[in-house]
Order: sequence, then structure tokens, then C-alpha cells
Amino acid sequence: MLMARIIGVHGVGNHRPGERADQASRQLSSIWRRHLASRSPDVHAVEVAYYADLLRIPGRQGADDLDNLPAEVEQMLRIWLESLDLPTQGRQGWGTWPLRQALAWVAERRGLSPHLVNLFVATFFREVSIYLNPNDDSARTAARERVVQTLRAADAEVVIAHSLGSVVAYEALWACPDVSIDLLVTLGSPLALPHAVFPKLFPTPVKDRGARPPGVARWVNLADPGDLVAVPPFGVSRRFADVDIDEHSIAHAFDFHLVSNYLSCARLASTLIEHSLRSGRPQSSGSRVAENKQLPPAQPRTAR
Repeated sequence: MLMARIIGVHGVGNHRPGERADQASRQLSSIWRRHLASRSPDVHAVEVAYYADLLRIPGRQGADDLDNLPAEVEQMLRIWLESLDLPTQGRQGWGTWPLRQALAWVAERRGLSPHLVNLFVATFFREVSIYLNPNDDSARTAARERVVQTLRAADAEVVIAHSLGSVVAYEALWACPDVSIDLLVTLGSPLALPHAVFPKLFPTPVKDRGARPPGVARWVNLADPGDLVAVPPFGVSRRFADVDIDEHSIAHAFDFHLVSNYLSCARLASTLIEHSLRSGRPQSSGSRVAENKQLPPAQPRTAR
């Protein structure tokens, strides 16, 4: 039984070279549906808004090239290091430590692979810095517009946004307040990341507070306590008004920020079931419809 009509907004590391944006969107949509279906006998109609191709730098170095990061990326990365809940003695001298040494310290304390930590943070902060570049907003504008176009065309009632995608989705939803969304779910979100993300959002936070986009009826934020960029813990509910649920208790969801673990976690499944109950959708008896279900053509909706 078809449950929810969902727009997905992907996070970092999703560039699909050799594919057009529409092809990449279809591939990611299929992946998201499969992971969502792993916790439910019901199938959701999912369309992922693809924007990763807009965040590319011609001639960029390898993702793990920490020794040749642009100055703005390195600055953002060092600011992030200061935001981690690390012992005081570890923080001493962060500003002068070589990045690999600082990240090796983080990896050791978290029980993670240093190579994978390096790969993850280099990828994450490169893409975030491109999106939030104060000197060139072309990528930001184009990515946001892709999501806005998808929202306007799809007539979906749920938006699920992961990682950097939660930033893109937040700004896109503010850009189209006439679009009515019943539920926004942010996963592993860096929206509240101090200095690096939060103060750079648009619209600019007022008196150090953001707010739920006006067309969104309900906002649920979910994060694994081990997610390195979903910091500070419970920062989304502290920094943004009208966040209905902010949970940092998803056990073992974090695997270098992979969306698959978030999409297949029990807490997201229960959130979507609760949404279906709120909206009066009947529950499935256990049968599963075809997994390649696409969003049907949009019908006009009345904004709240």
C-alpha cells in the first residue's frame, strides 16, 4: 500500500559522473525507496532532488587531499573541530595542529578509521564550503532552485533531508512558503553547526534563532550521537523555533554519515507511520507494492 509521497534531498558525496540530473535523481530515488522499505511492508513514493553536480570544482583534488584544501575549507574544518565534544587537553592548540594529526586524534577517540574520517570530512567540508560560499552564490542558488522546482512539481507531503541536504531543503522551503508540507524530517543535520553553517543560513537567523519554514506543519530532527557533523547535540531544537522532535538516540545509525543507515532506522520508520496515522492513511496488511513506484502527477494543493 502506498503510504507517503516523499521528496528526498540528498547529502554530500552523491555526485554521479556520467549521468544527467534526471538520471541521477531516478537512481537515488530507487536507492532511498529500497532503504525505507527495509523497515516497512509499505512502499513510499519517493523522488530525490539531485543537486550534487552543481557543487563540483573543475580540476579539484582528491577527496582525501587534506594537504591542499582551499583556505576557506580548512578554516571551516578547524571551526568544526572546536565544536566537537572533546576533552579540554585535546582542544589545546587545535588552531596550529596539522589537520591530519587533529583528525587522527578525533578518529582514535571515536574508534573510527583515520582514513575514513579524513575522506569524510574533506568531502563534507568541500561541498558545504561551495554551497555556502559568500563570494559566489551561483551553486547555492542553483541547488536551492532545483529543490524548489521539485517541491512545486511533486505535490508531496513529506520532505526527508540528509546532511547538507537539510541546509538546502531548509532554504528551499523558506523560498517557497506557499508550498504546503506536512512533515519535514532532517537526518544527521549540520543546520546548528556554529560559525560554519548556522550563521550563514538564509534567511539569516534573528537574535541567534532560526525558525521552522512557514509552509511546514511539523519538523522532526533525528541524529545518531556519533554523527560527527550533527553537532552540537540537540542544537537544532535549541537554535530553531517550532522543532517538534529532536532526537539524538539512533543507535548505530552513524557509519560515516551514510544515509542508508538513517533511512533504514526504526525511528524514521515510526515517524513515517505516525505521519500516516495523523493524515488518516490506512495501514498496510503486509503486502508490498512495486518498489519502483514514482510520484504520480501533481495536483494543486492549498497552502496553509
